[in-house]
Amino acid sequence: MEVSFHEEIKALRLGRGQTFHGEGILAITKALLQSGVSYVGGYQGAPVSHLLDVMVQAKPYMDELGVHVEACSNEASAAAMLGASIHYPVRGAVTWKSIVGTNVAADALSNLSSPGVTGGVLIVVGEDYGEGASVIQERTHAYALKSGMCLLDPRPDLPQMVHMVQKGFELSEASHMPVLLELRIRACHVRGSFEALDNVAPRWSKQNLIPDPSRFDYMRLAHPPVTFVHEKLKSQERIPAARRFITEHQLNETFEGGEHADLGLIVQGGLYNTLIRTLQQFGLADAFGQCSLAIHVLNVAWPLVPEALTRFCAEKKAVLLLEEGQPEYIEQELALALRRQDLQTPLHGKDMLPSGGEYTAEVMAGGLLAFLDKHRPGAVPESTRQWLQGNVARRQAVQQALGTPLPARPPGMCIGCPERPVFSALKLAQQDVGPVHISGDIGCHALATFEPFSVGHSILGYGMSLASRAGVSPLMKRRVLSVMGDGGFWHNGLLTGVQSALFNGDDAVLLIFKNGYTSATGTQDIFNTPEEAAKEAAGDKRQSLVHTNQTIESTLKGLGVQWLRTVHTYHVDEMKATLTEAFTTSFQGLKVIVAEGECQLERQRRIKPWLASLLAQGERVERVKYGVDDDVCNGDHACIRLSGCPTLTLKDNPDPLKVDPVATVIDGCVGCGLCGANAHAATLCPSFYRAEVVQNARWPERLRSSLQAAARRLLQKA
Repeated sequence: MEVSFHEEIKALRLGRGQTFHGEGILAITKALLQSGVSYVGGYQGAPVSHLLDVMVQAKPYMDELGVHVEACSNEASAAAMLGASIHYPVRGAVTWKSIVGTNVAADALSNLSSPGVTGGVLIVVGEDYGEGASVIQERTHAYALKSGMCLLDPRPDLPQMVHMVQKGFELSEASHMPVLLELRIRACHVRGSFEALDNVAPRWSKQNLIPDPSRFDYMRLAHPPVTFVHEKLKSQERIPAARRFITEHQLNETFEGGEHADLGLIVQGGLYNTLIRTLQQFGLADAFGQCSLAIHVLNVAWPLVPEALTRFCAEKKAVLLLEEGQPEYIEQELALALRRQDLQTPLHGKDMLPSGGEYTAEVMAGGLLAFLDKHRPGAVPESTRQWLQGNVARRQAVQQALGTPLPARPPGMCIGCPERPVFSALKLAQQDVGPVHISGDIGCHALATFEPFSVGHSILGYGMSLASRAGVSPLMKRRVLSVMGDGGFWHNGLLTGVQSALFNGDDAVLLIFKNGYTSATGTQDIFNTPEEAAKEAAGDKRQSLVHTNQTIESTLKGLGVQWLRTVHTYHVDEMKATLTEAFTTSFQGLKVIVAEGECQLERQRRIKPWLASLLAQGERVERVKYGVDDDVCNGDHACIRLSGCPTLTLKDNPDPLKVDPVATVIDGCVGCGLCGANAHAATLCPSFYRAEVVQNARWPERLRSSLQAAARRLLQKA
């Protein structure tokens, strides 16, 4: 991995009396070490990628503490690591992106939750829900309910988040339940500080090994008939023990309020900061959290403590529950608790707030306005109503001015991304063979679902594209194409897709992007990442190195794949021909195309320091730059529709007799050559040119350049 976390690793060494400054997810990482964790595992994914990234790069320090760190092949293998804490008093933590990662890990989590744990277990999940999310919109809450796991949702304040990590391990040990710690996007990236404590070397670790295995105990197995006993233990012992711990250690917080303390707000901990910001708009709170209304903060979203909730509600004239997402698990349980106690306090929630979607400050404000209008109309200042009405009016005014809704601004692939040429080739291939059904996957290549490519009929999960075409391909006239990245191949695609297709003798086409990293999650290393030795040995750091690792090809051959082609992604003509062959060949069976091209982000991270060092030494450096000849460009912009590169755009036509804008290549071009390759493959206008920019040129080159410039001046005068 070439992204450096040097400064973050230094922060992990802070001890008692020192102050940690940084992001929420790094504070969580430090808190794990302060809690005496013995092992850490996980699978990368926003917004919690940095936790594992930092741990992996800090391996020398982890070895000092005796902490084992494992970068797992997927979330299921990470969850299975937690089996160490079933028998042994060792604390373990794993991390992944939720809800998708929790879906993958669900089987292991169920089999962990059934027998329960001895050592504390903490599962740090990135609750990727809301406007900045990149996955399906579901809640982790359901898994806590169904499997009997505690769910922490800490208030986004670094001291509180660190406190909840430490108490989370204790809660797990007191209740024998695994503990989920969910962190929303904003919580992961909130910045702040806390007073650090010394890191705790775990009792059992790589430095102090467990001398003997535990005795055999059938009750520790998730296997009938003891699973029937486990189910009763959850409700009879574990959940009551968790509730006692939550109460005794005051994990949930109550802020008594001021002028309007007879009105109550109950909020998930992760939404607290947004709630305070919203209350500020009403003049009911200040920036330091002093609020006129009473607030009960659920830093533990499950299990709820009915006695604490009913006690809070009993003293209020009305209560508003702010629970993000659906279904309304907390609201249903709270309403049931109030009914059982025959409390008549009016309870509001989804009747005043949206059922689904992120609770932004503006969304919360709409719910608070309805709540206060009903129970305390005089508390709402006119300025707040004007603010909300003004937001609506401004959007309507913009839409009317445009005449149409604002155009979408979808994300796109990076400049020079090696996956873009493949989709250009696919567009050209479909001109010959006709449109094909395309099963998409998770990864950078999913950005091809946006313009100008707009390809992909389904996305069923990471590494699931080949499996997801199994129902449709036998029914289609043309062969179906499945697309996945090398990260998805190792995560799930090898077994669920390739093995299944070979076993069933399916006539399928699989395209694997081999860029060498899990690029979409932060360019983490995977099984086919180029070795460091190959990077060091490369004389010219600009050359792609993914071909040096043939693990994917060897694995496919070992499984029995007979039709296998490896094509460099930037060779659009060859890629188009290979795709066409795969769609039309008489060969029946699995056909695999490995599209080979190194992730451009990793390539640039390697190249830029190298080029800078050469320039500093006075060495000759040559780089490639592409451009468009304004006089030749015909203005039909087919090159842009076929590429989508951010550096290939439009500018005003310099010819005063022409009104159509011409294509142009702006600064930022990395010289991948796709624009020219597309123009050649699709027989577009020959307006692209390739230029070599030479820095620290040698004297013969400077002399030749001077003579050429002089000749051009003479010809221009003639």
